[in-house]
Amino acid sequence: MAEPRAFISFDVDNNSTHKLLFAGQASNSKTPFKHEDWSAKSPMPQAKWEAIVREKINKTHLLIVLVGRHMATATGVVKEIEMARSQNVPVFGVYVDGADSNSTLPAGLNRNRVIPWTWSGIAGAVTQVMGEGKNRVEPS
Repeated sequence: MAEPRAFISFDVDNNSTHKLLFAGQASNSKTPFKHEDWSAKSPMPQAKWEAIVREKINKTHLLIVLVGRHMATATGVVKEIEMARSQNVPVFGVYVDGADSNSTLPAGLNRNRVIPWTWSGIAGAVTQVMGEGKNRVEPS
C-alpha cells in the first residue's frame, strides 16, 4: 500500500498555527503518511460542512487530532472523531500548544491514544493504527 492518507483534525479557533506547522513539518519529515489541506476555506451551513467532512474522512486511512489546550470548546473536532469512528477510521492524537496529559481531551479520544509531538512517536502511532485498521475497506 502507498503511504496512508491522514485527515488532520484541529481546533480552528485556537490551533490553526499548530496545524500549519504540523502539516509543513510532516511534509518534510520521514513520517509514513501523507495529507492534504482539507480545511474549510469559508463558513458554511452545518449540514453542508458535516457532509463534506464525512466524505473527506471516508477517503482517508486515519485521523490525527491535534490536541491543544482549549479542546473543551472544539465541537468540530468532536464531530470529526465521531465521523471517523463511524467509518472505522483509526484515530490518535498529538499534543500541541503546551497541552499535556492533564489537558482536557475532546469526547471520543482516549488518553492512551494521545502522544507528544515527536516524529518518531507519530511514525510509530501511524504504524500501530494502520495495523489495527487493516480490516477497513480501502478508501477511494
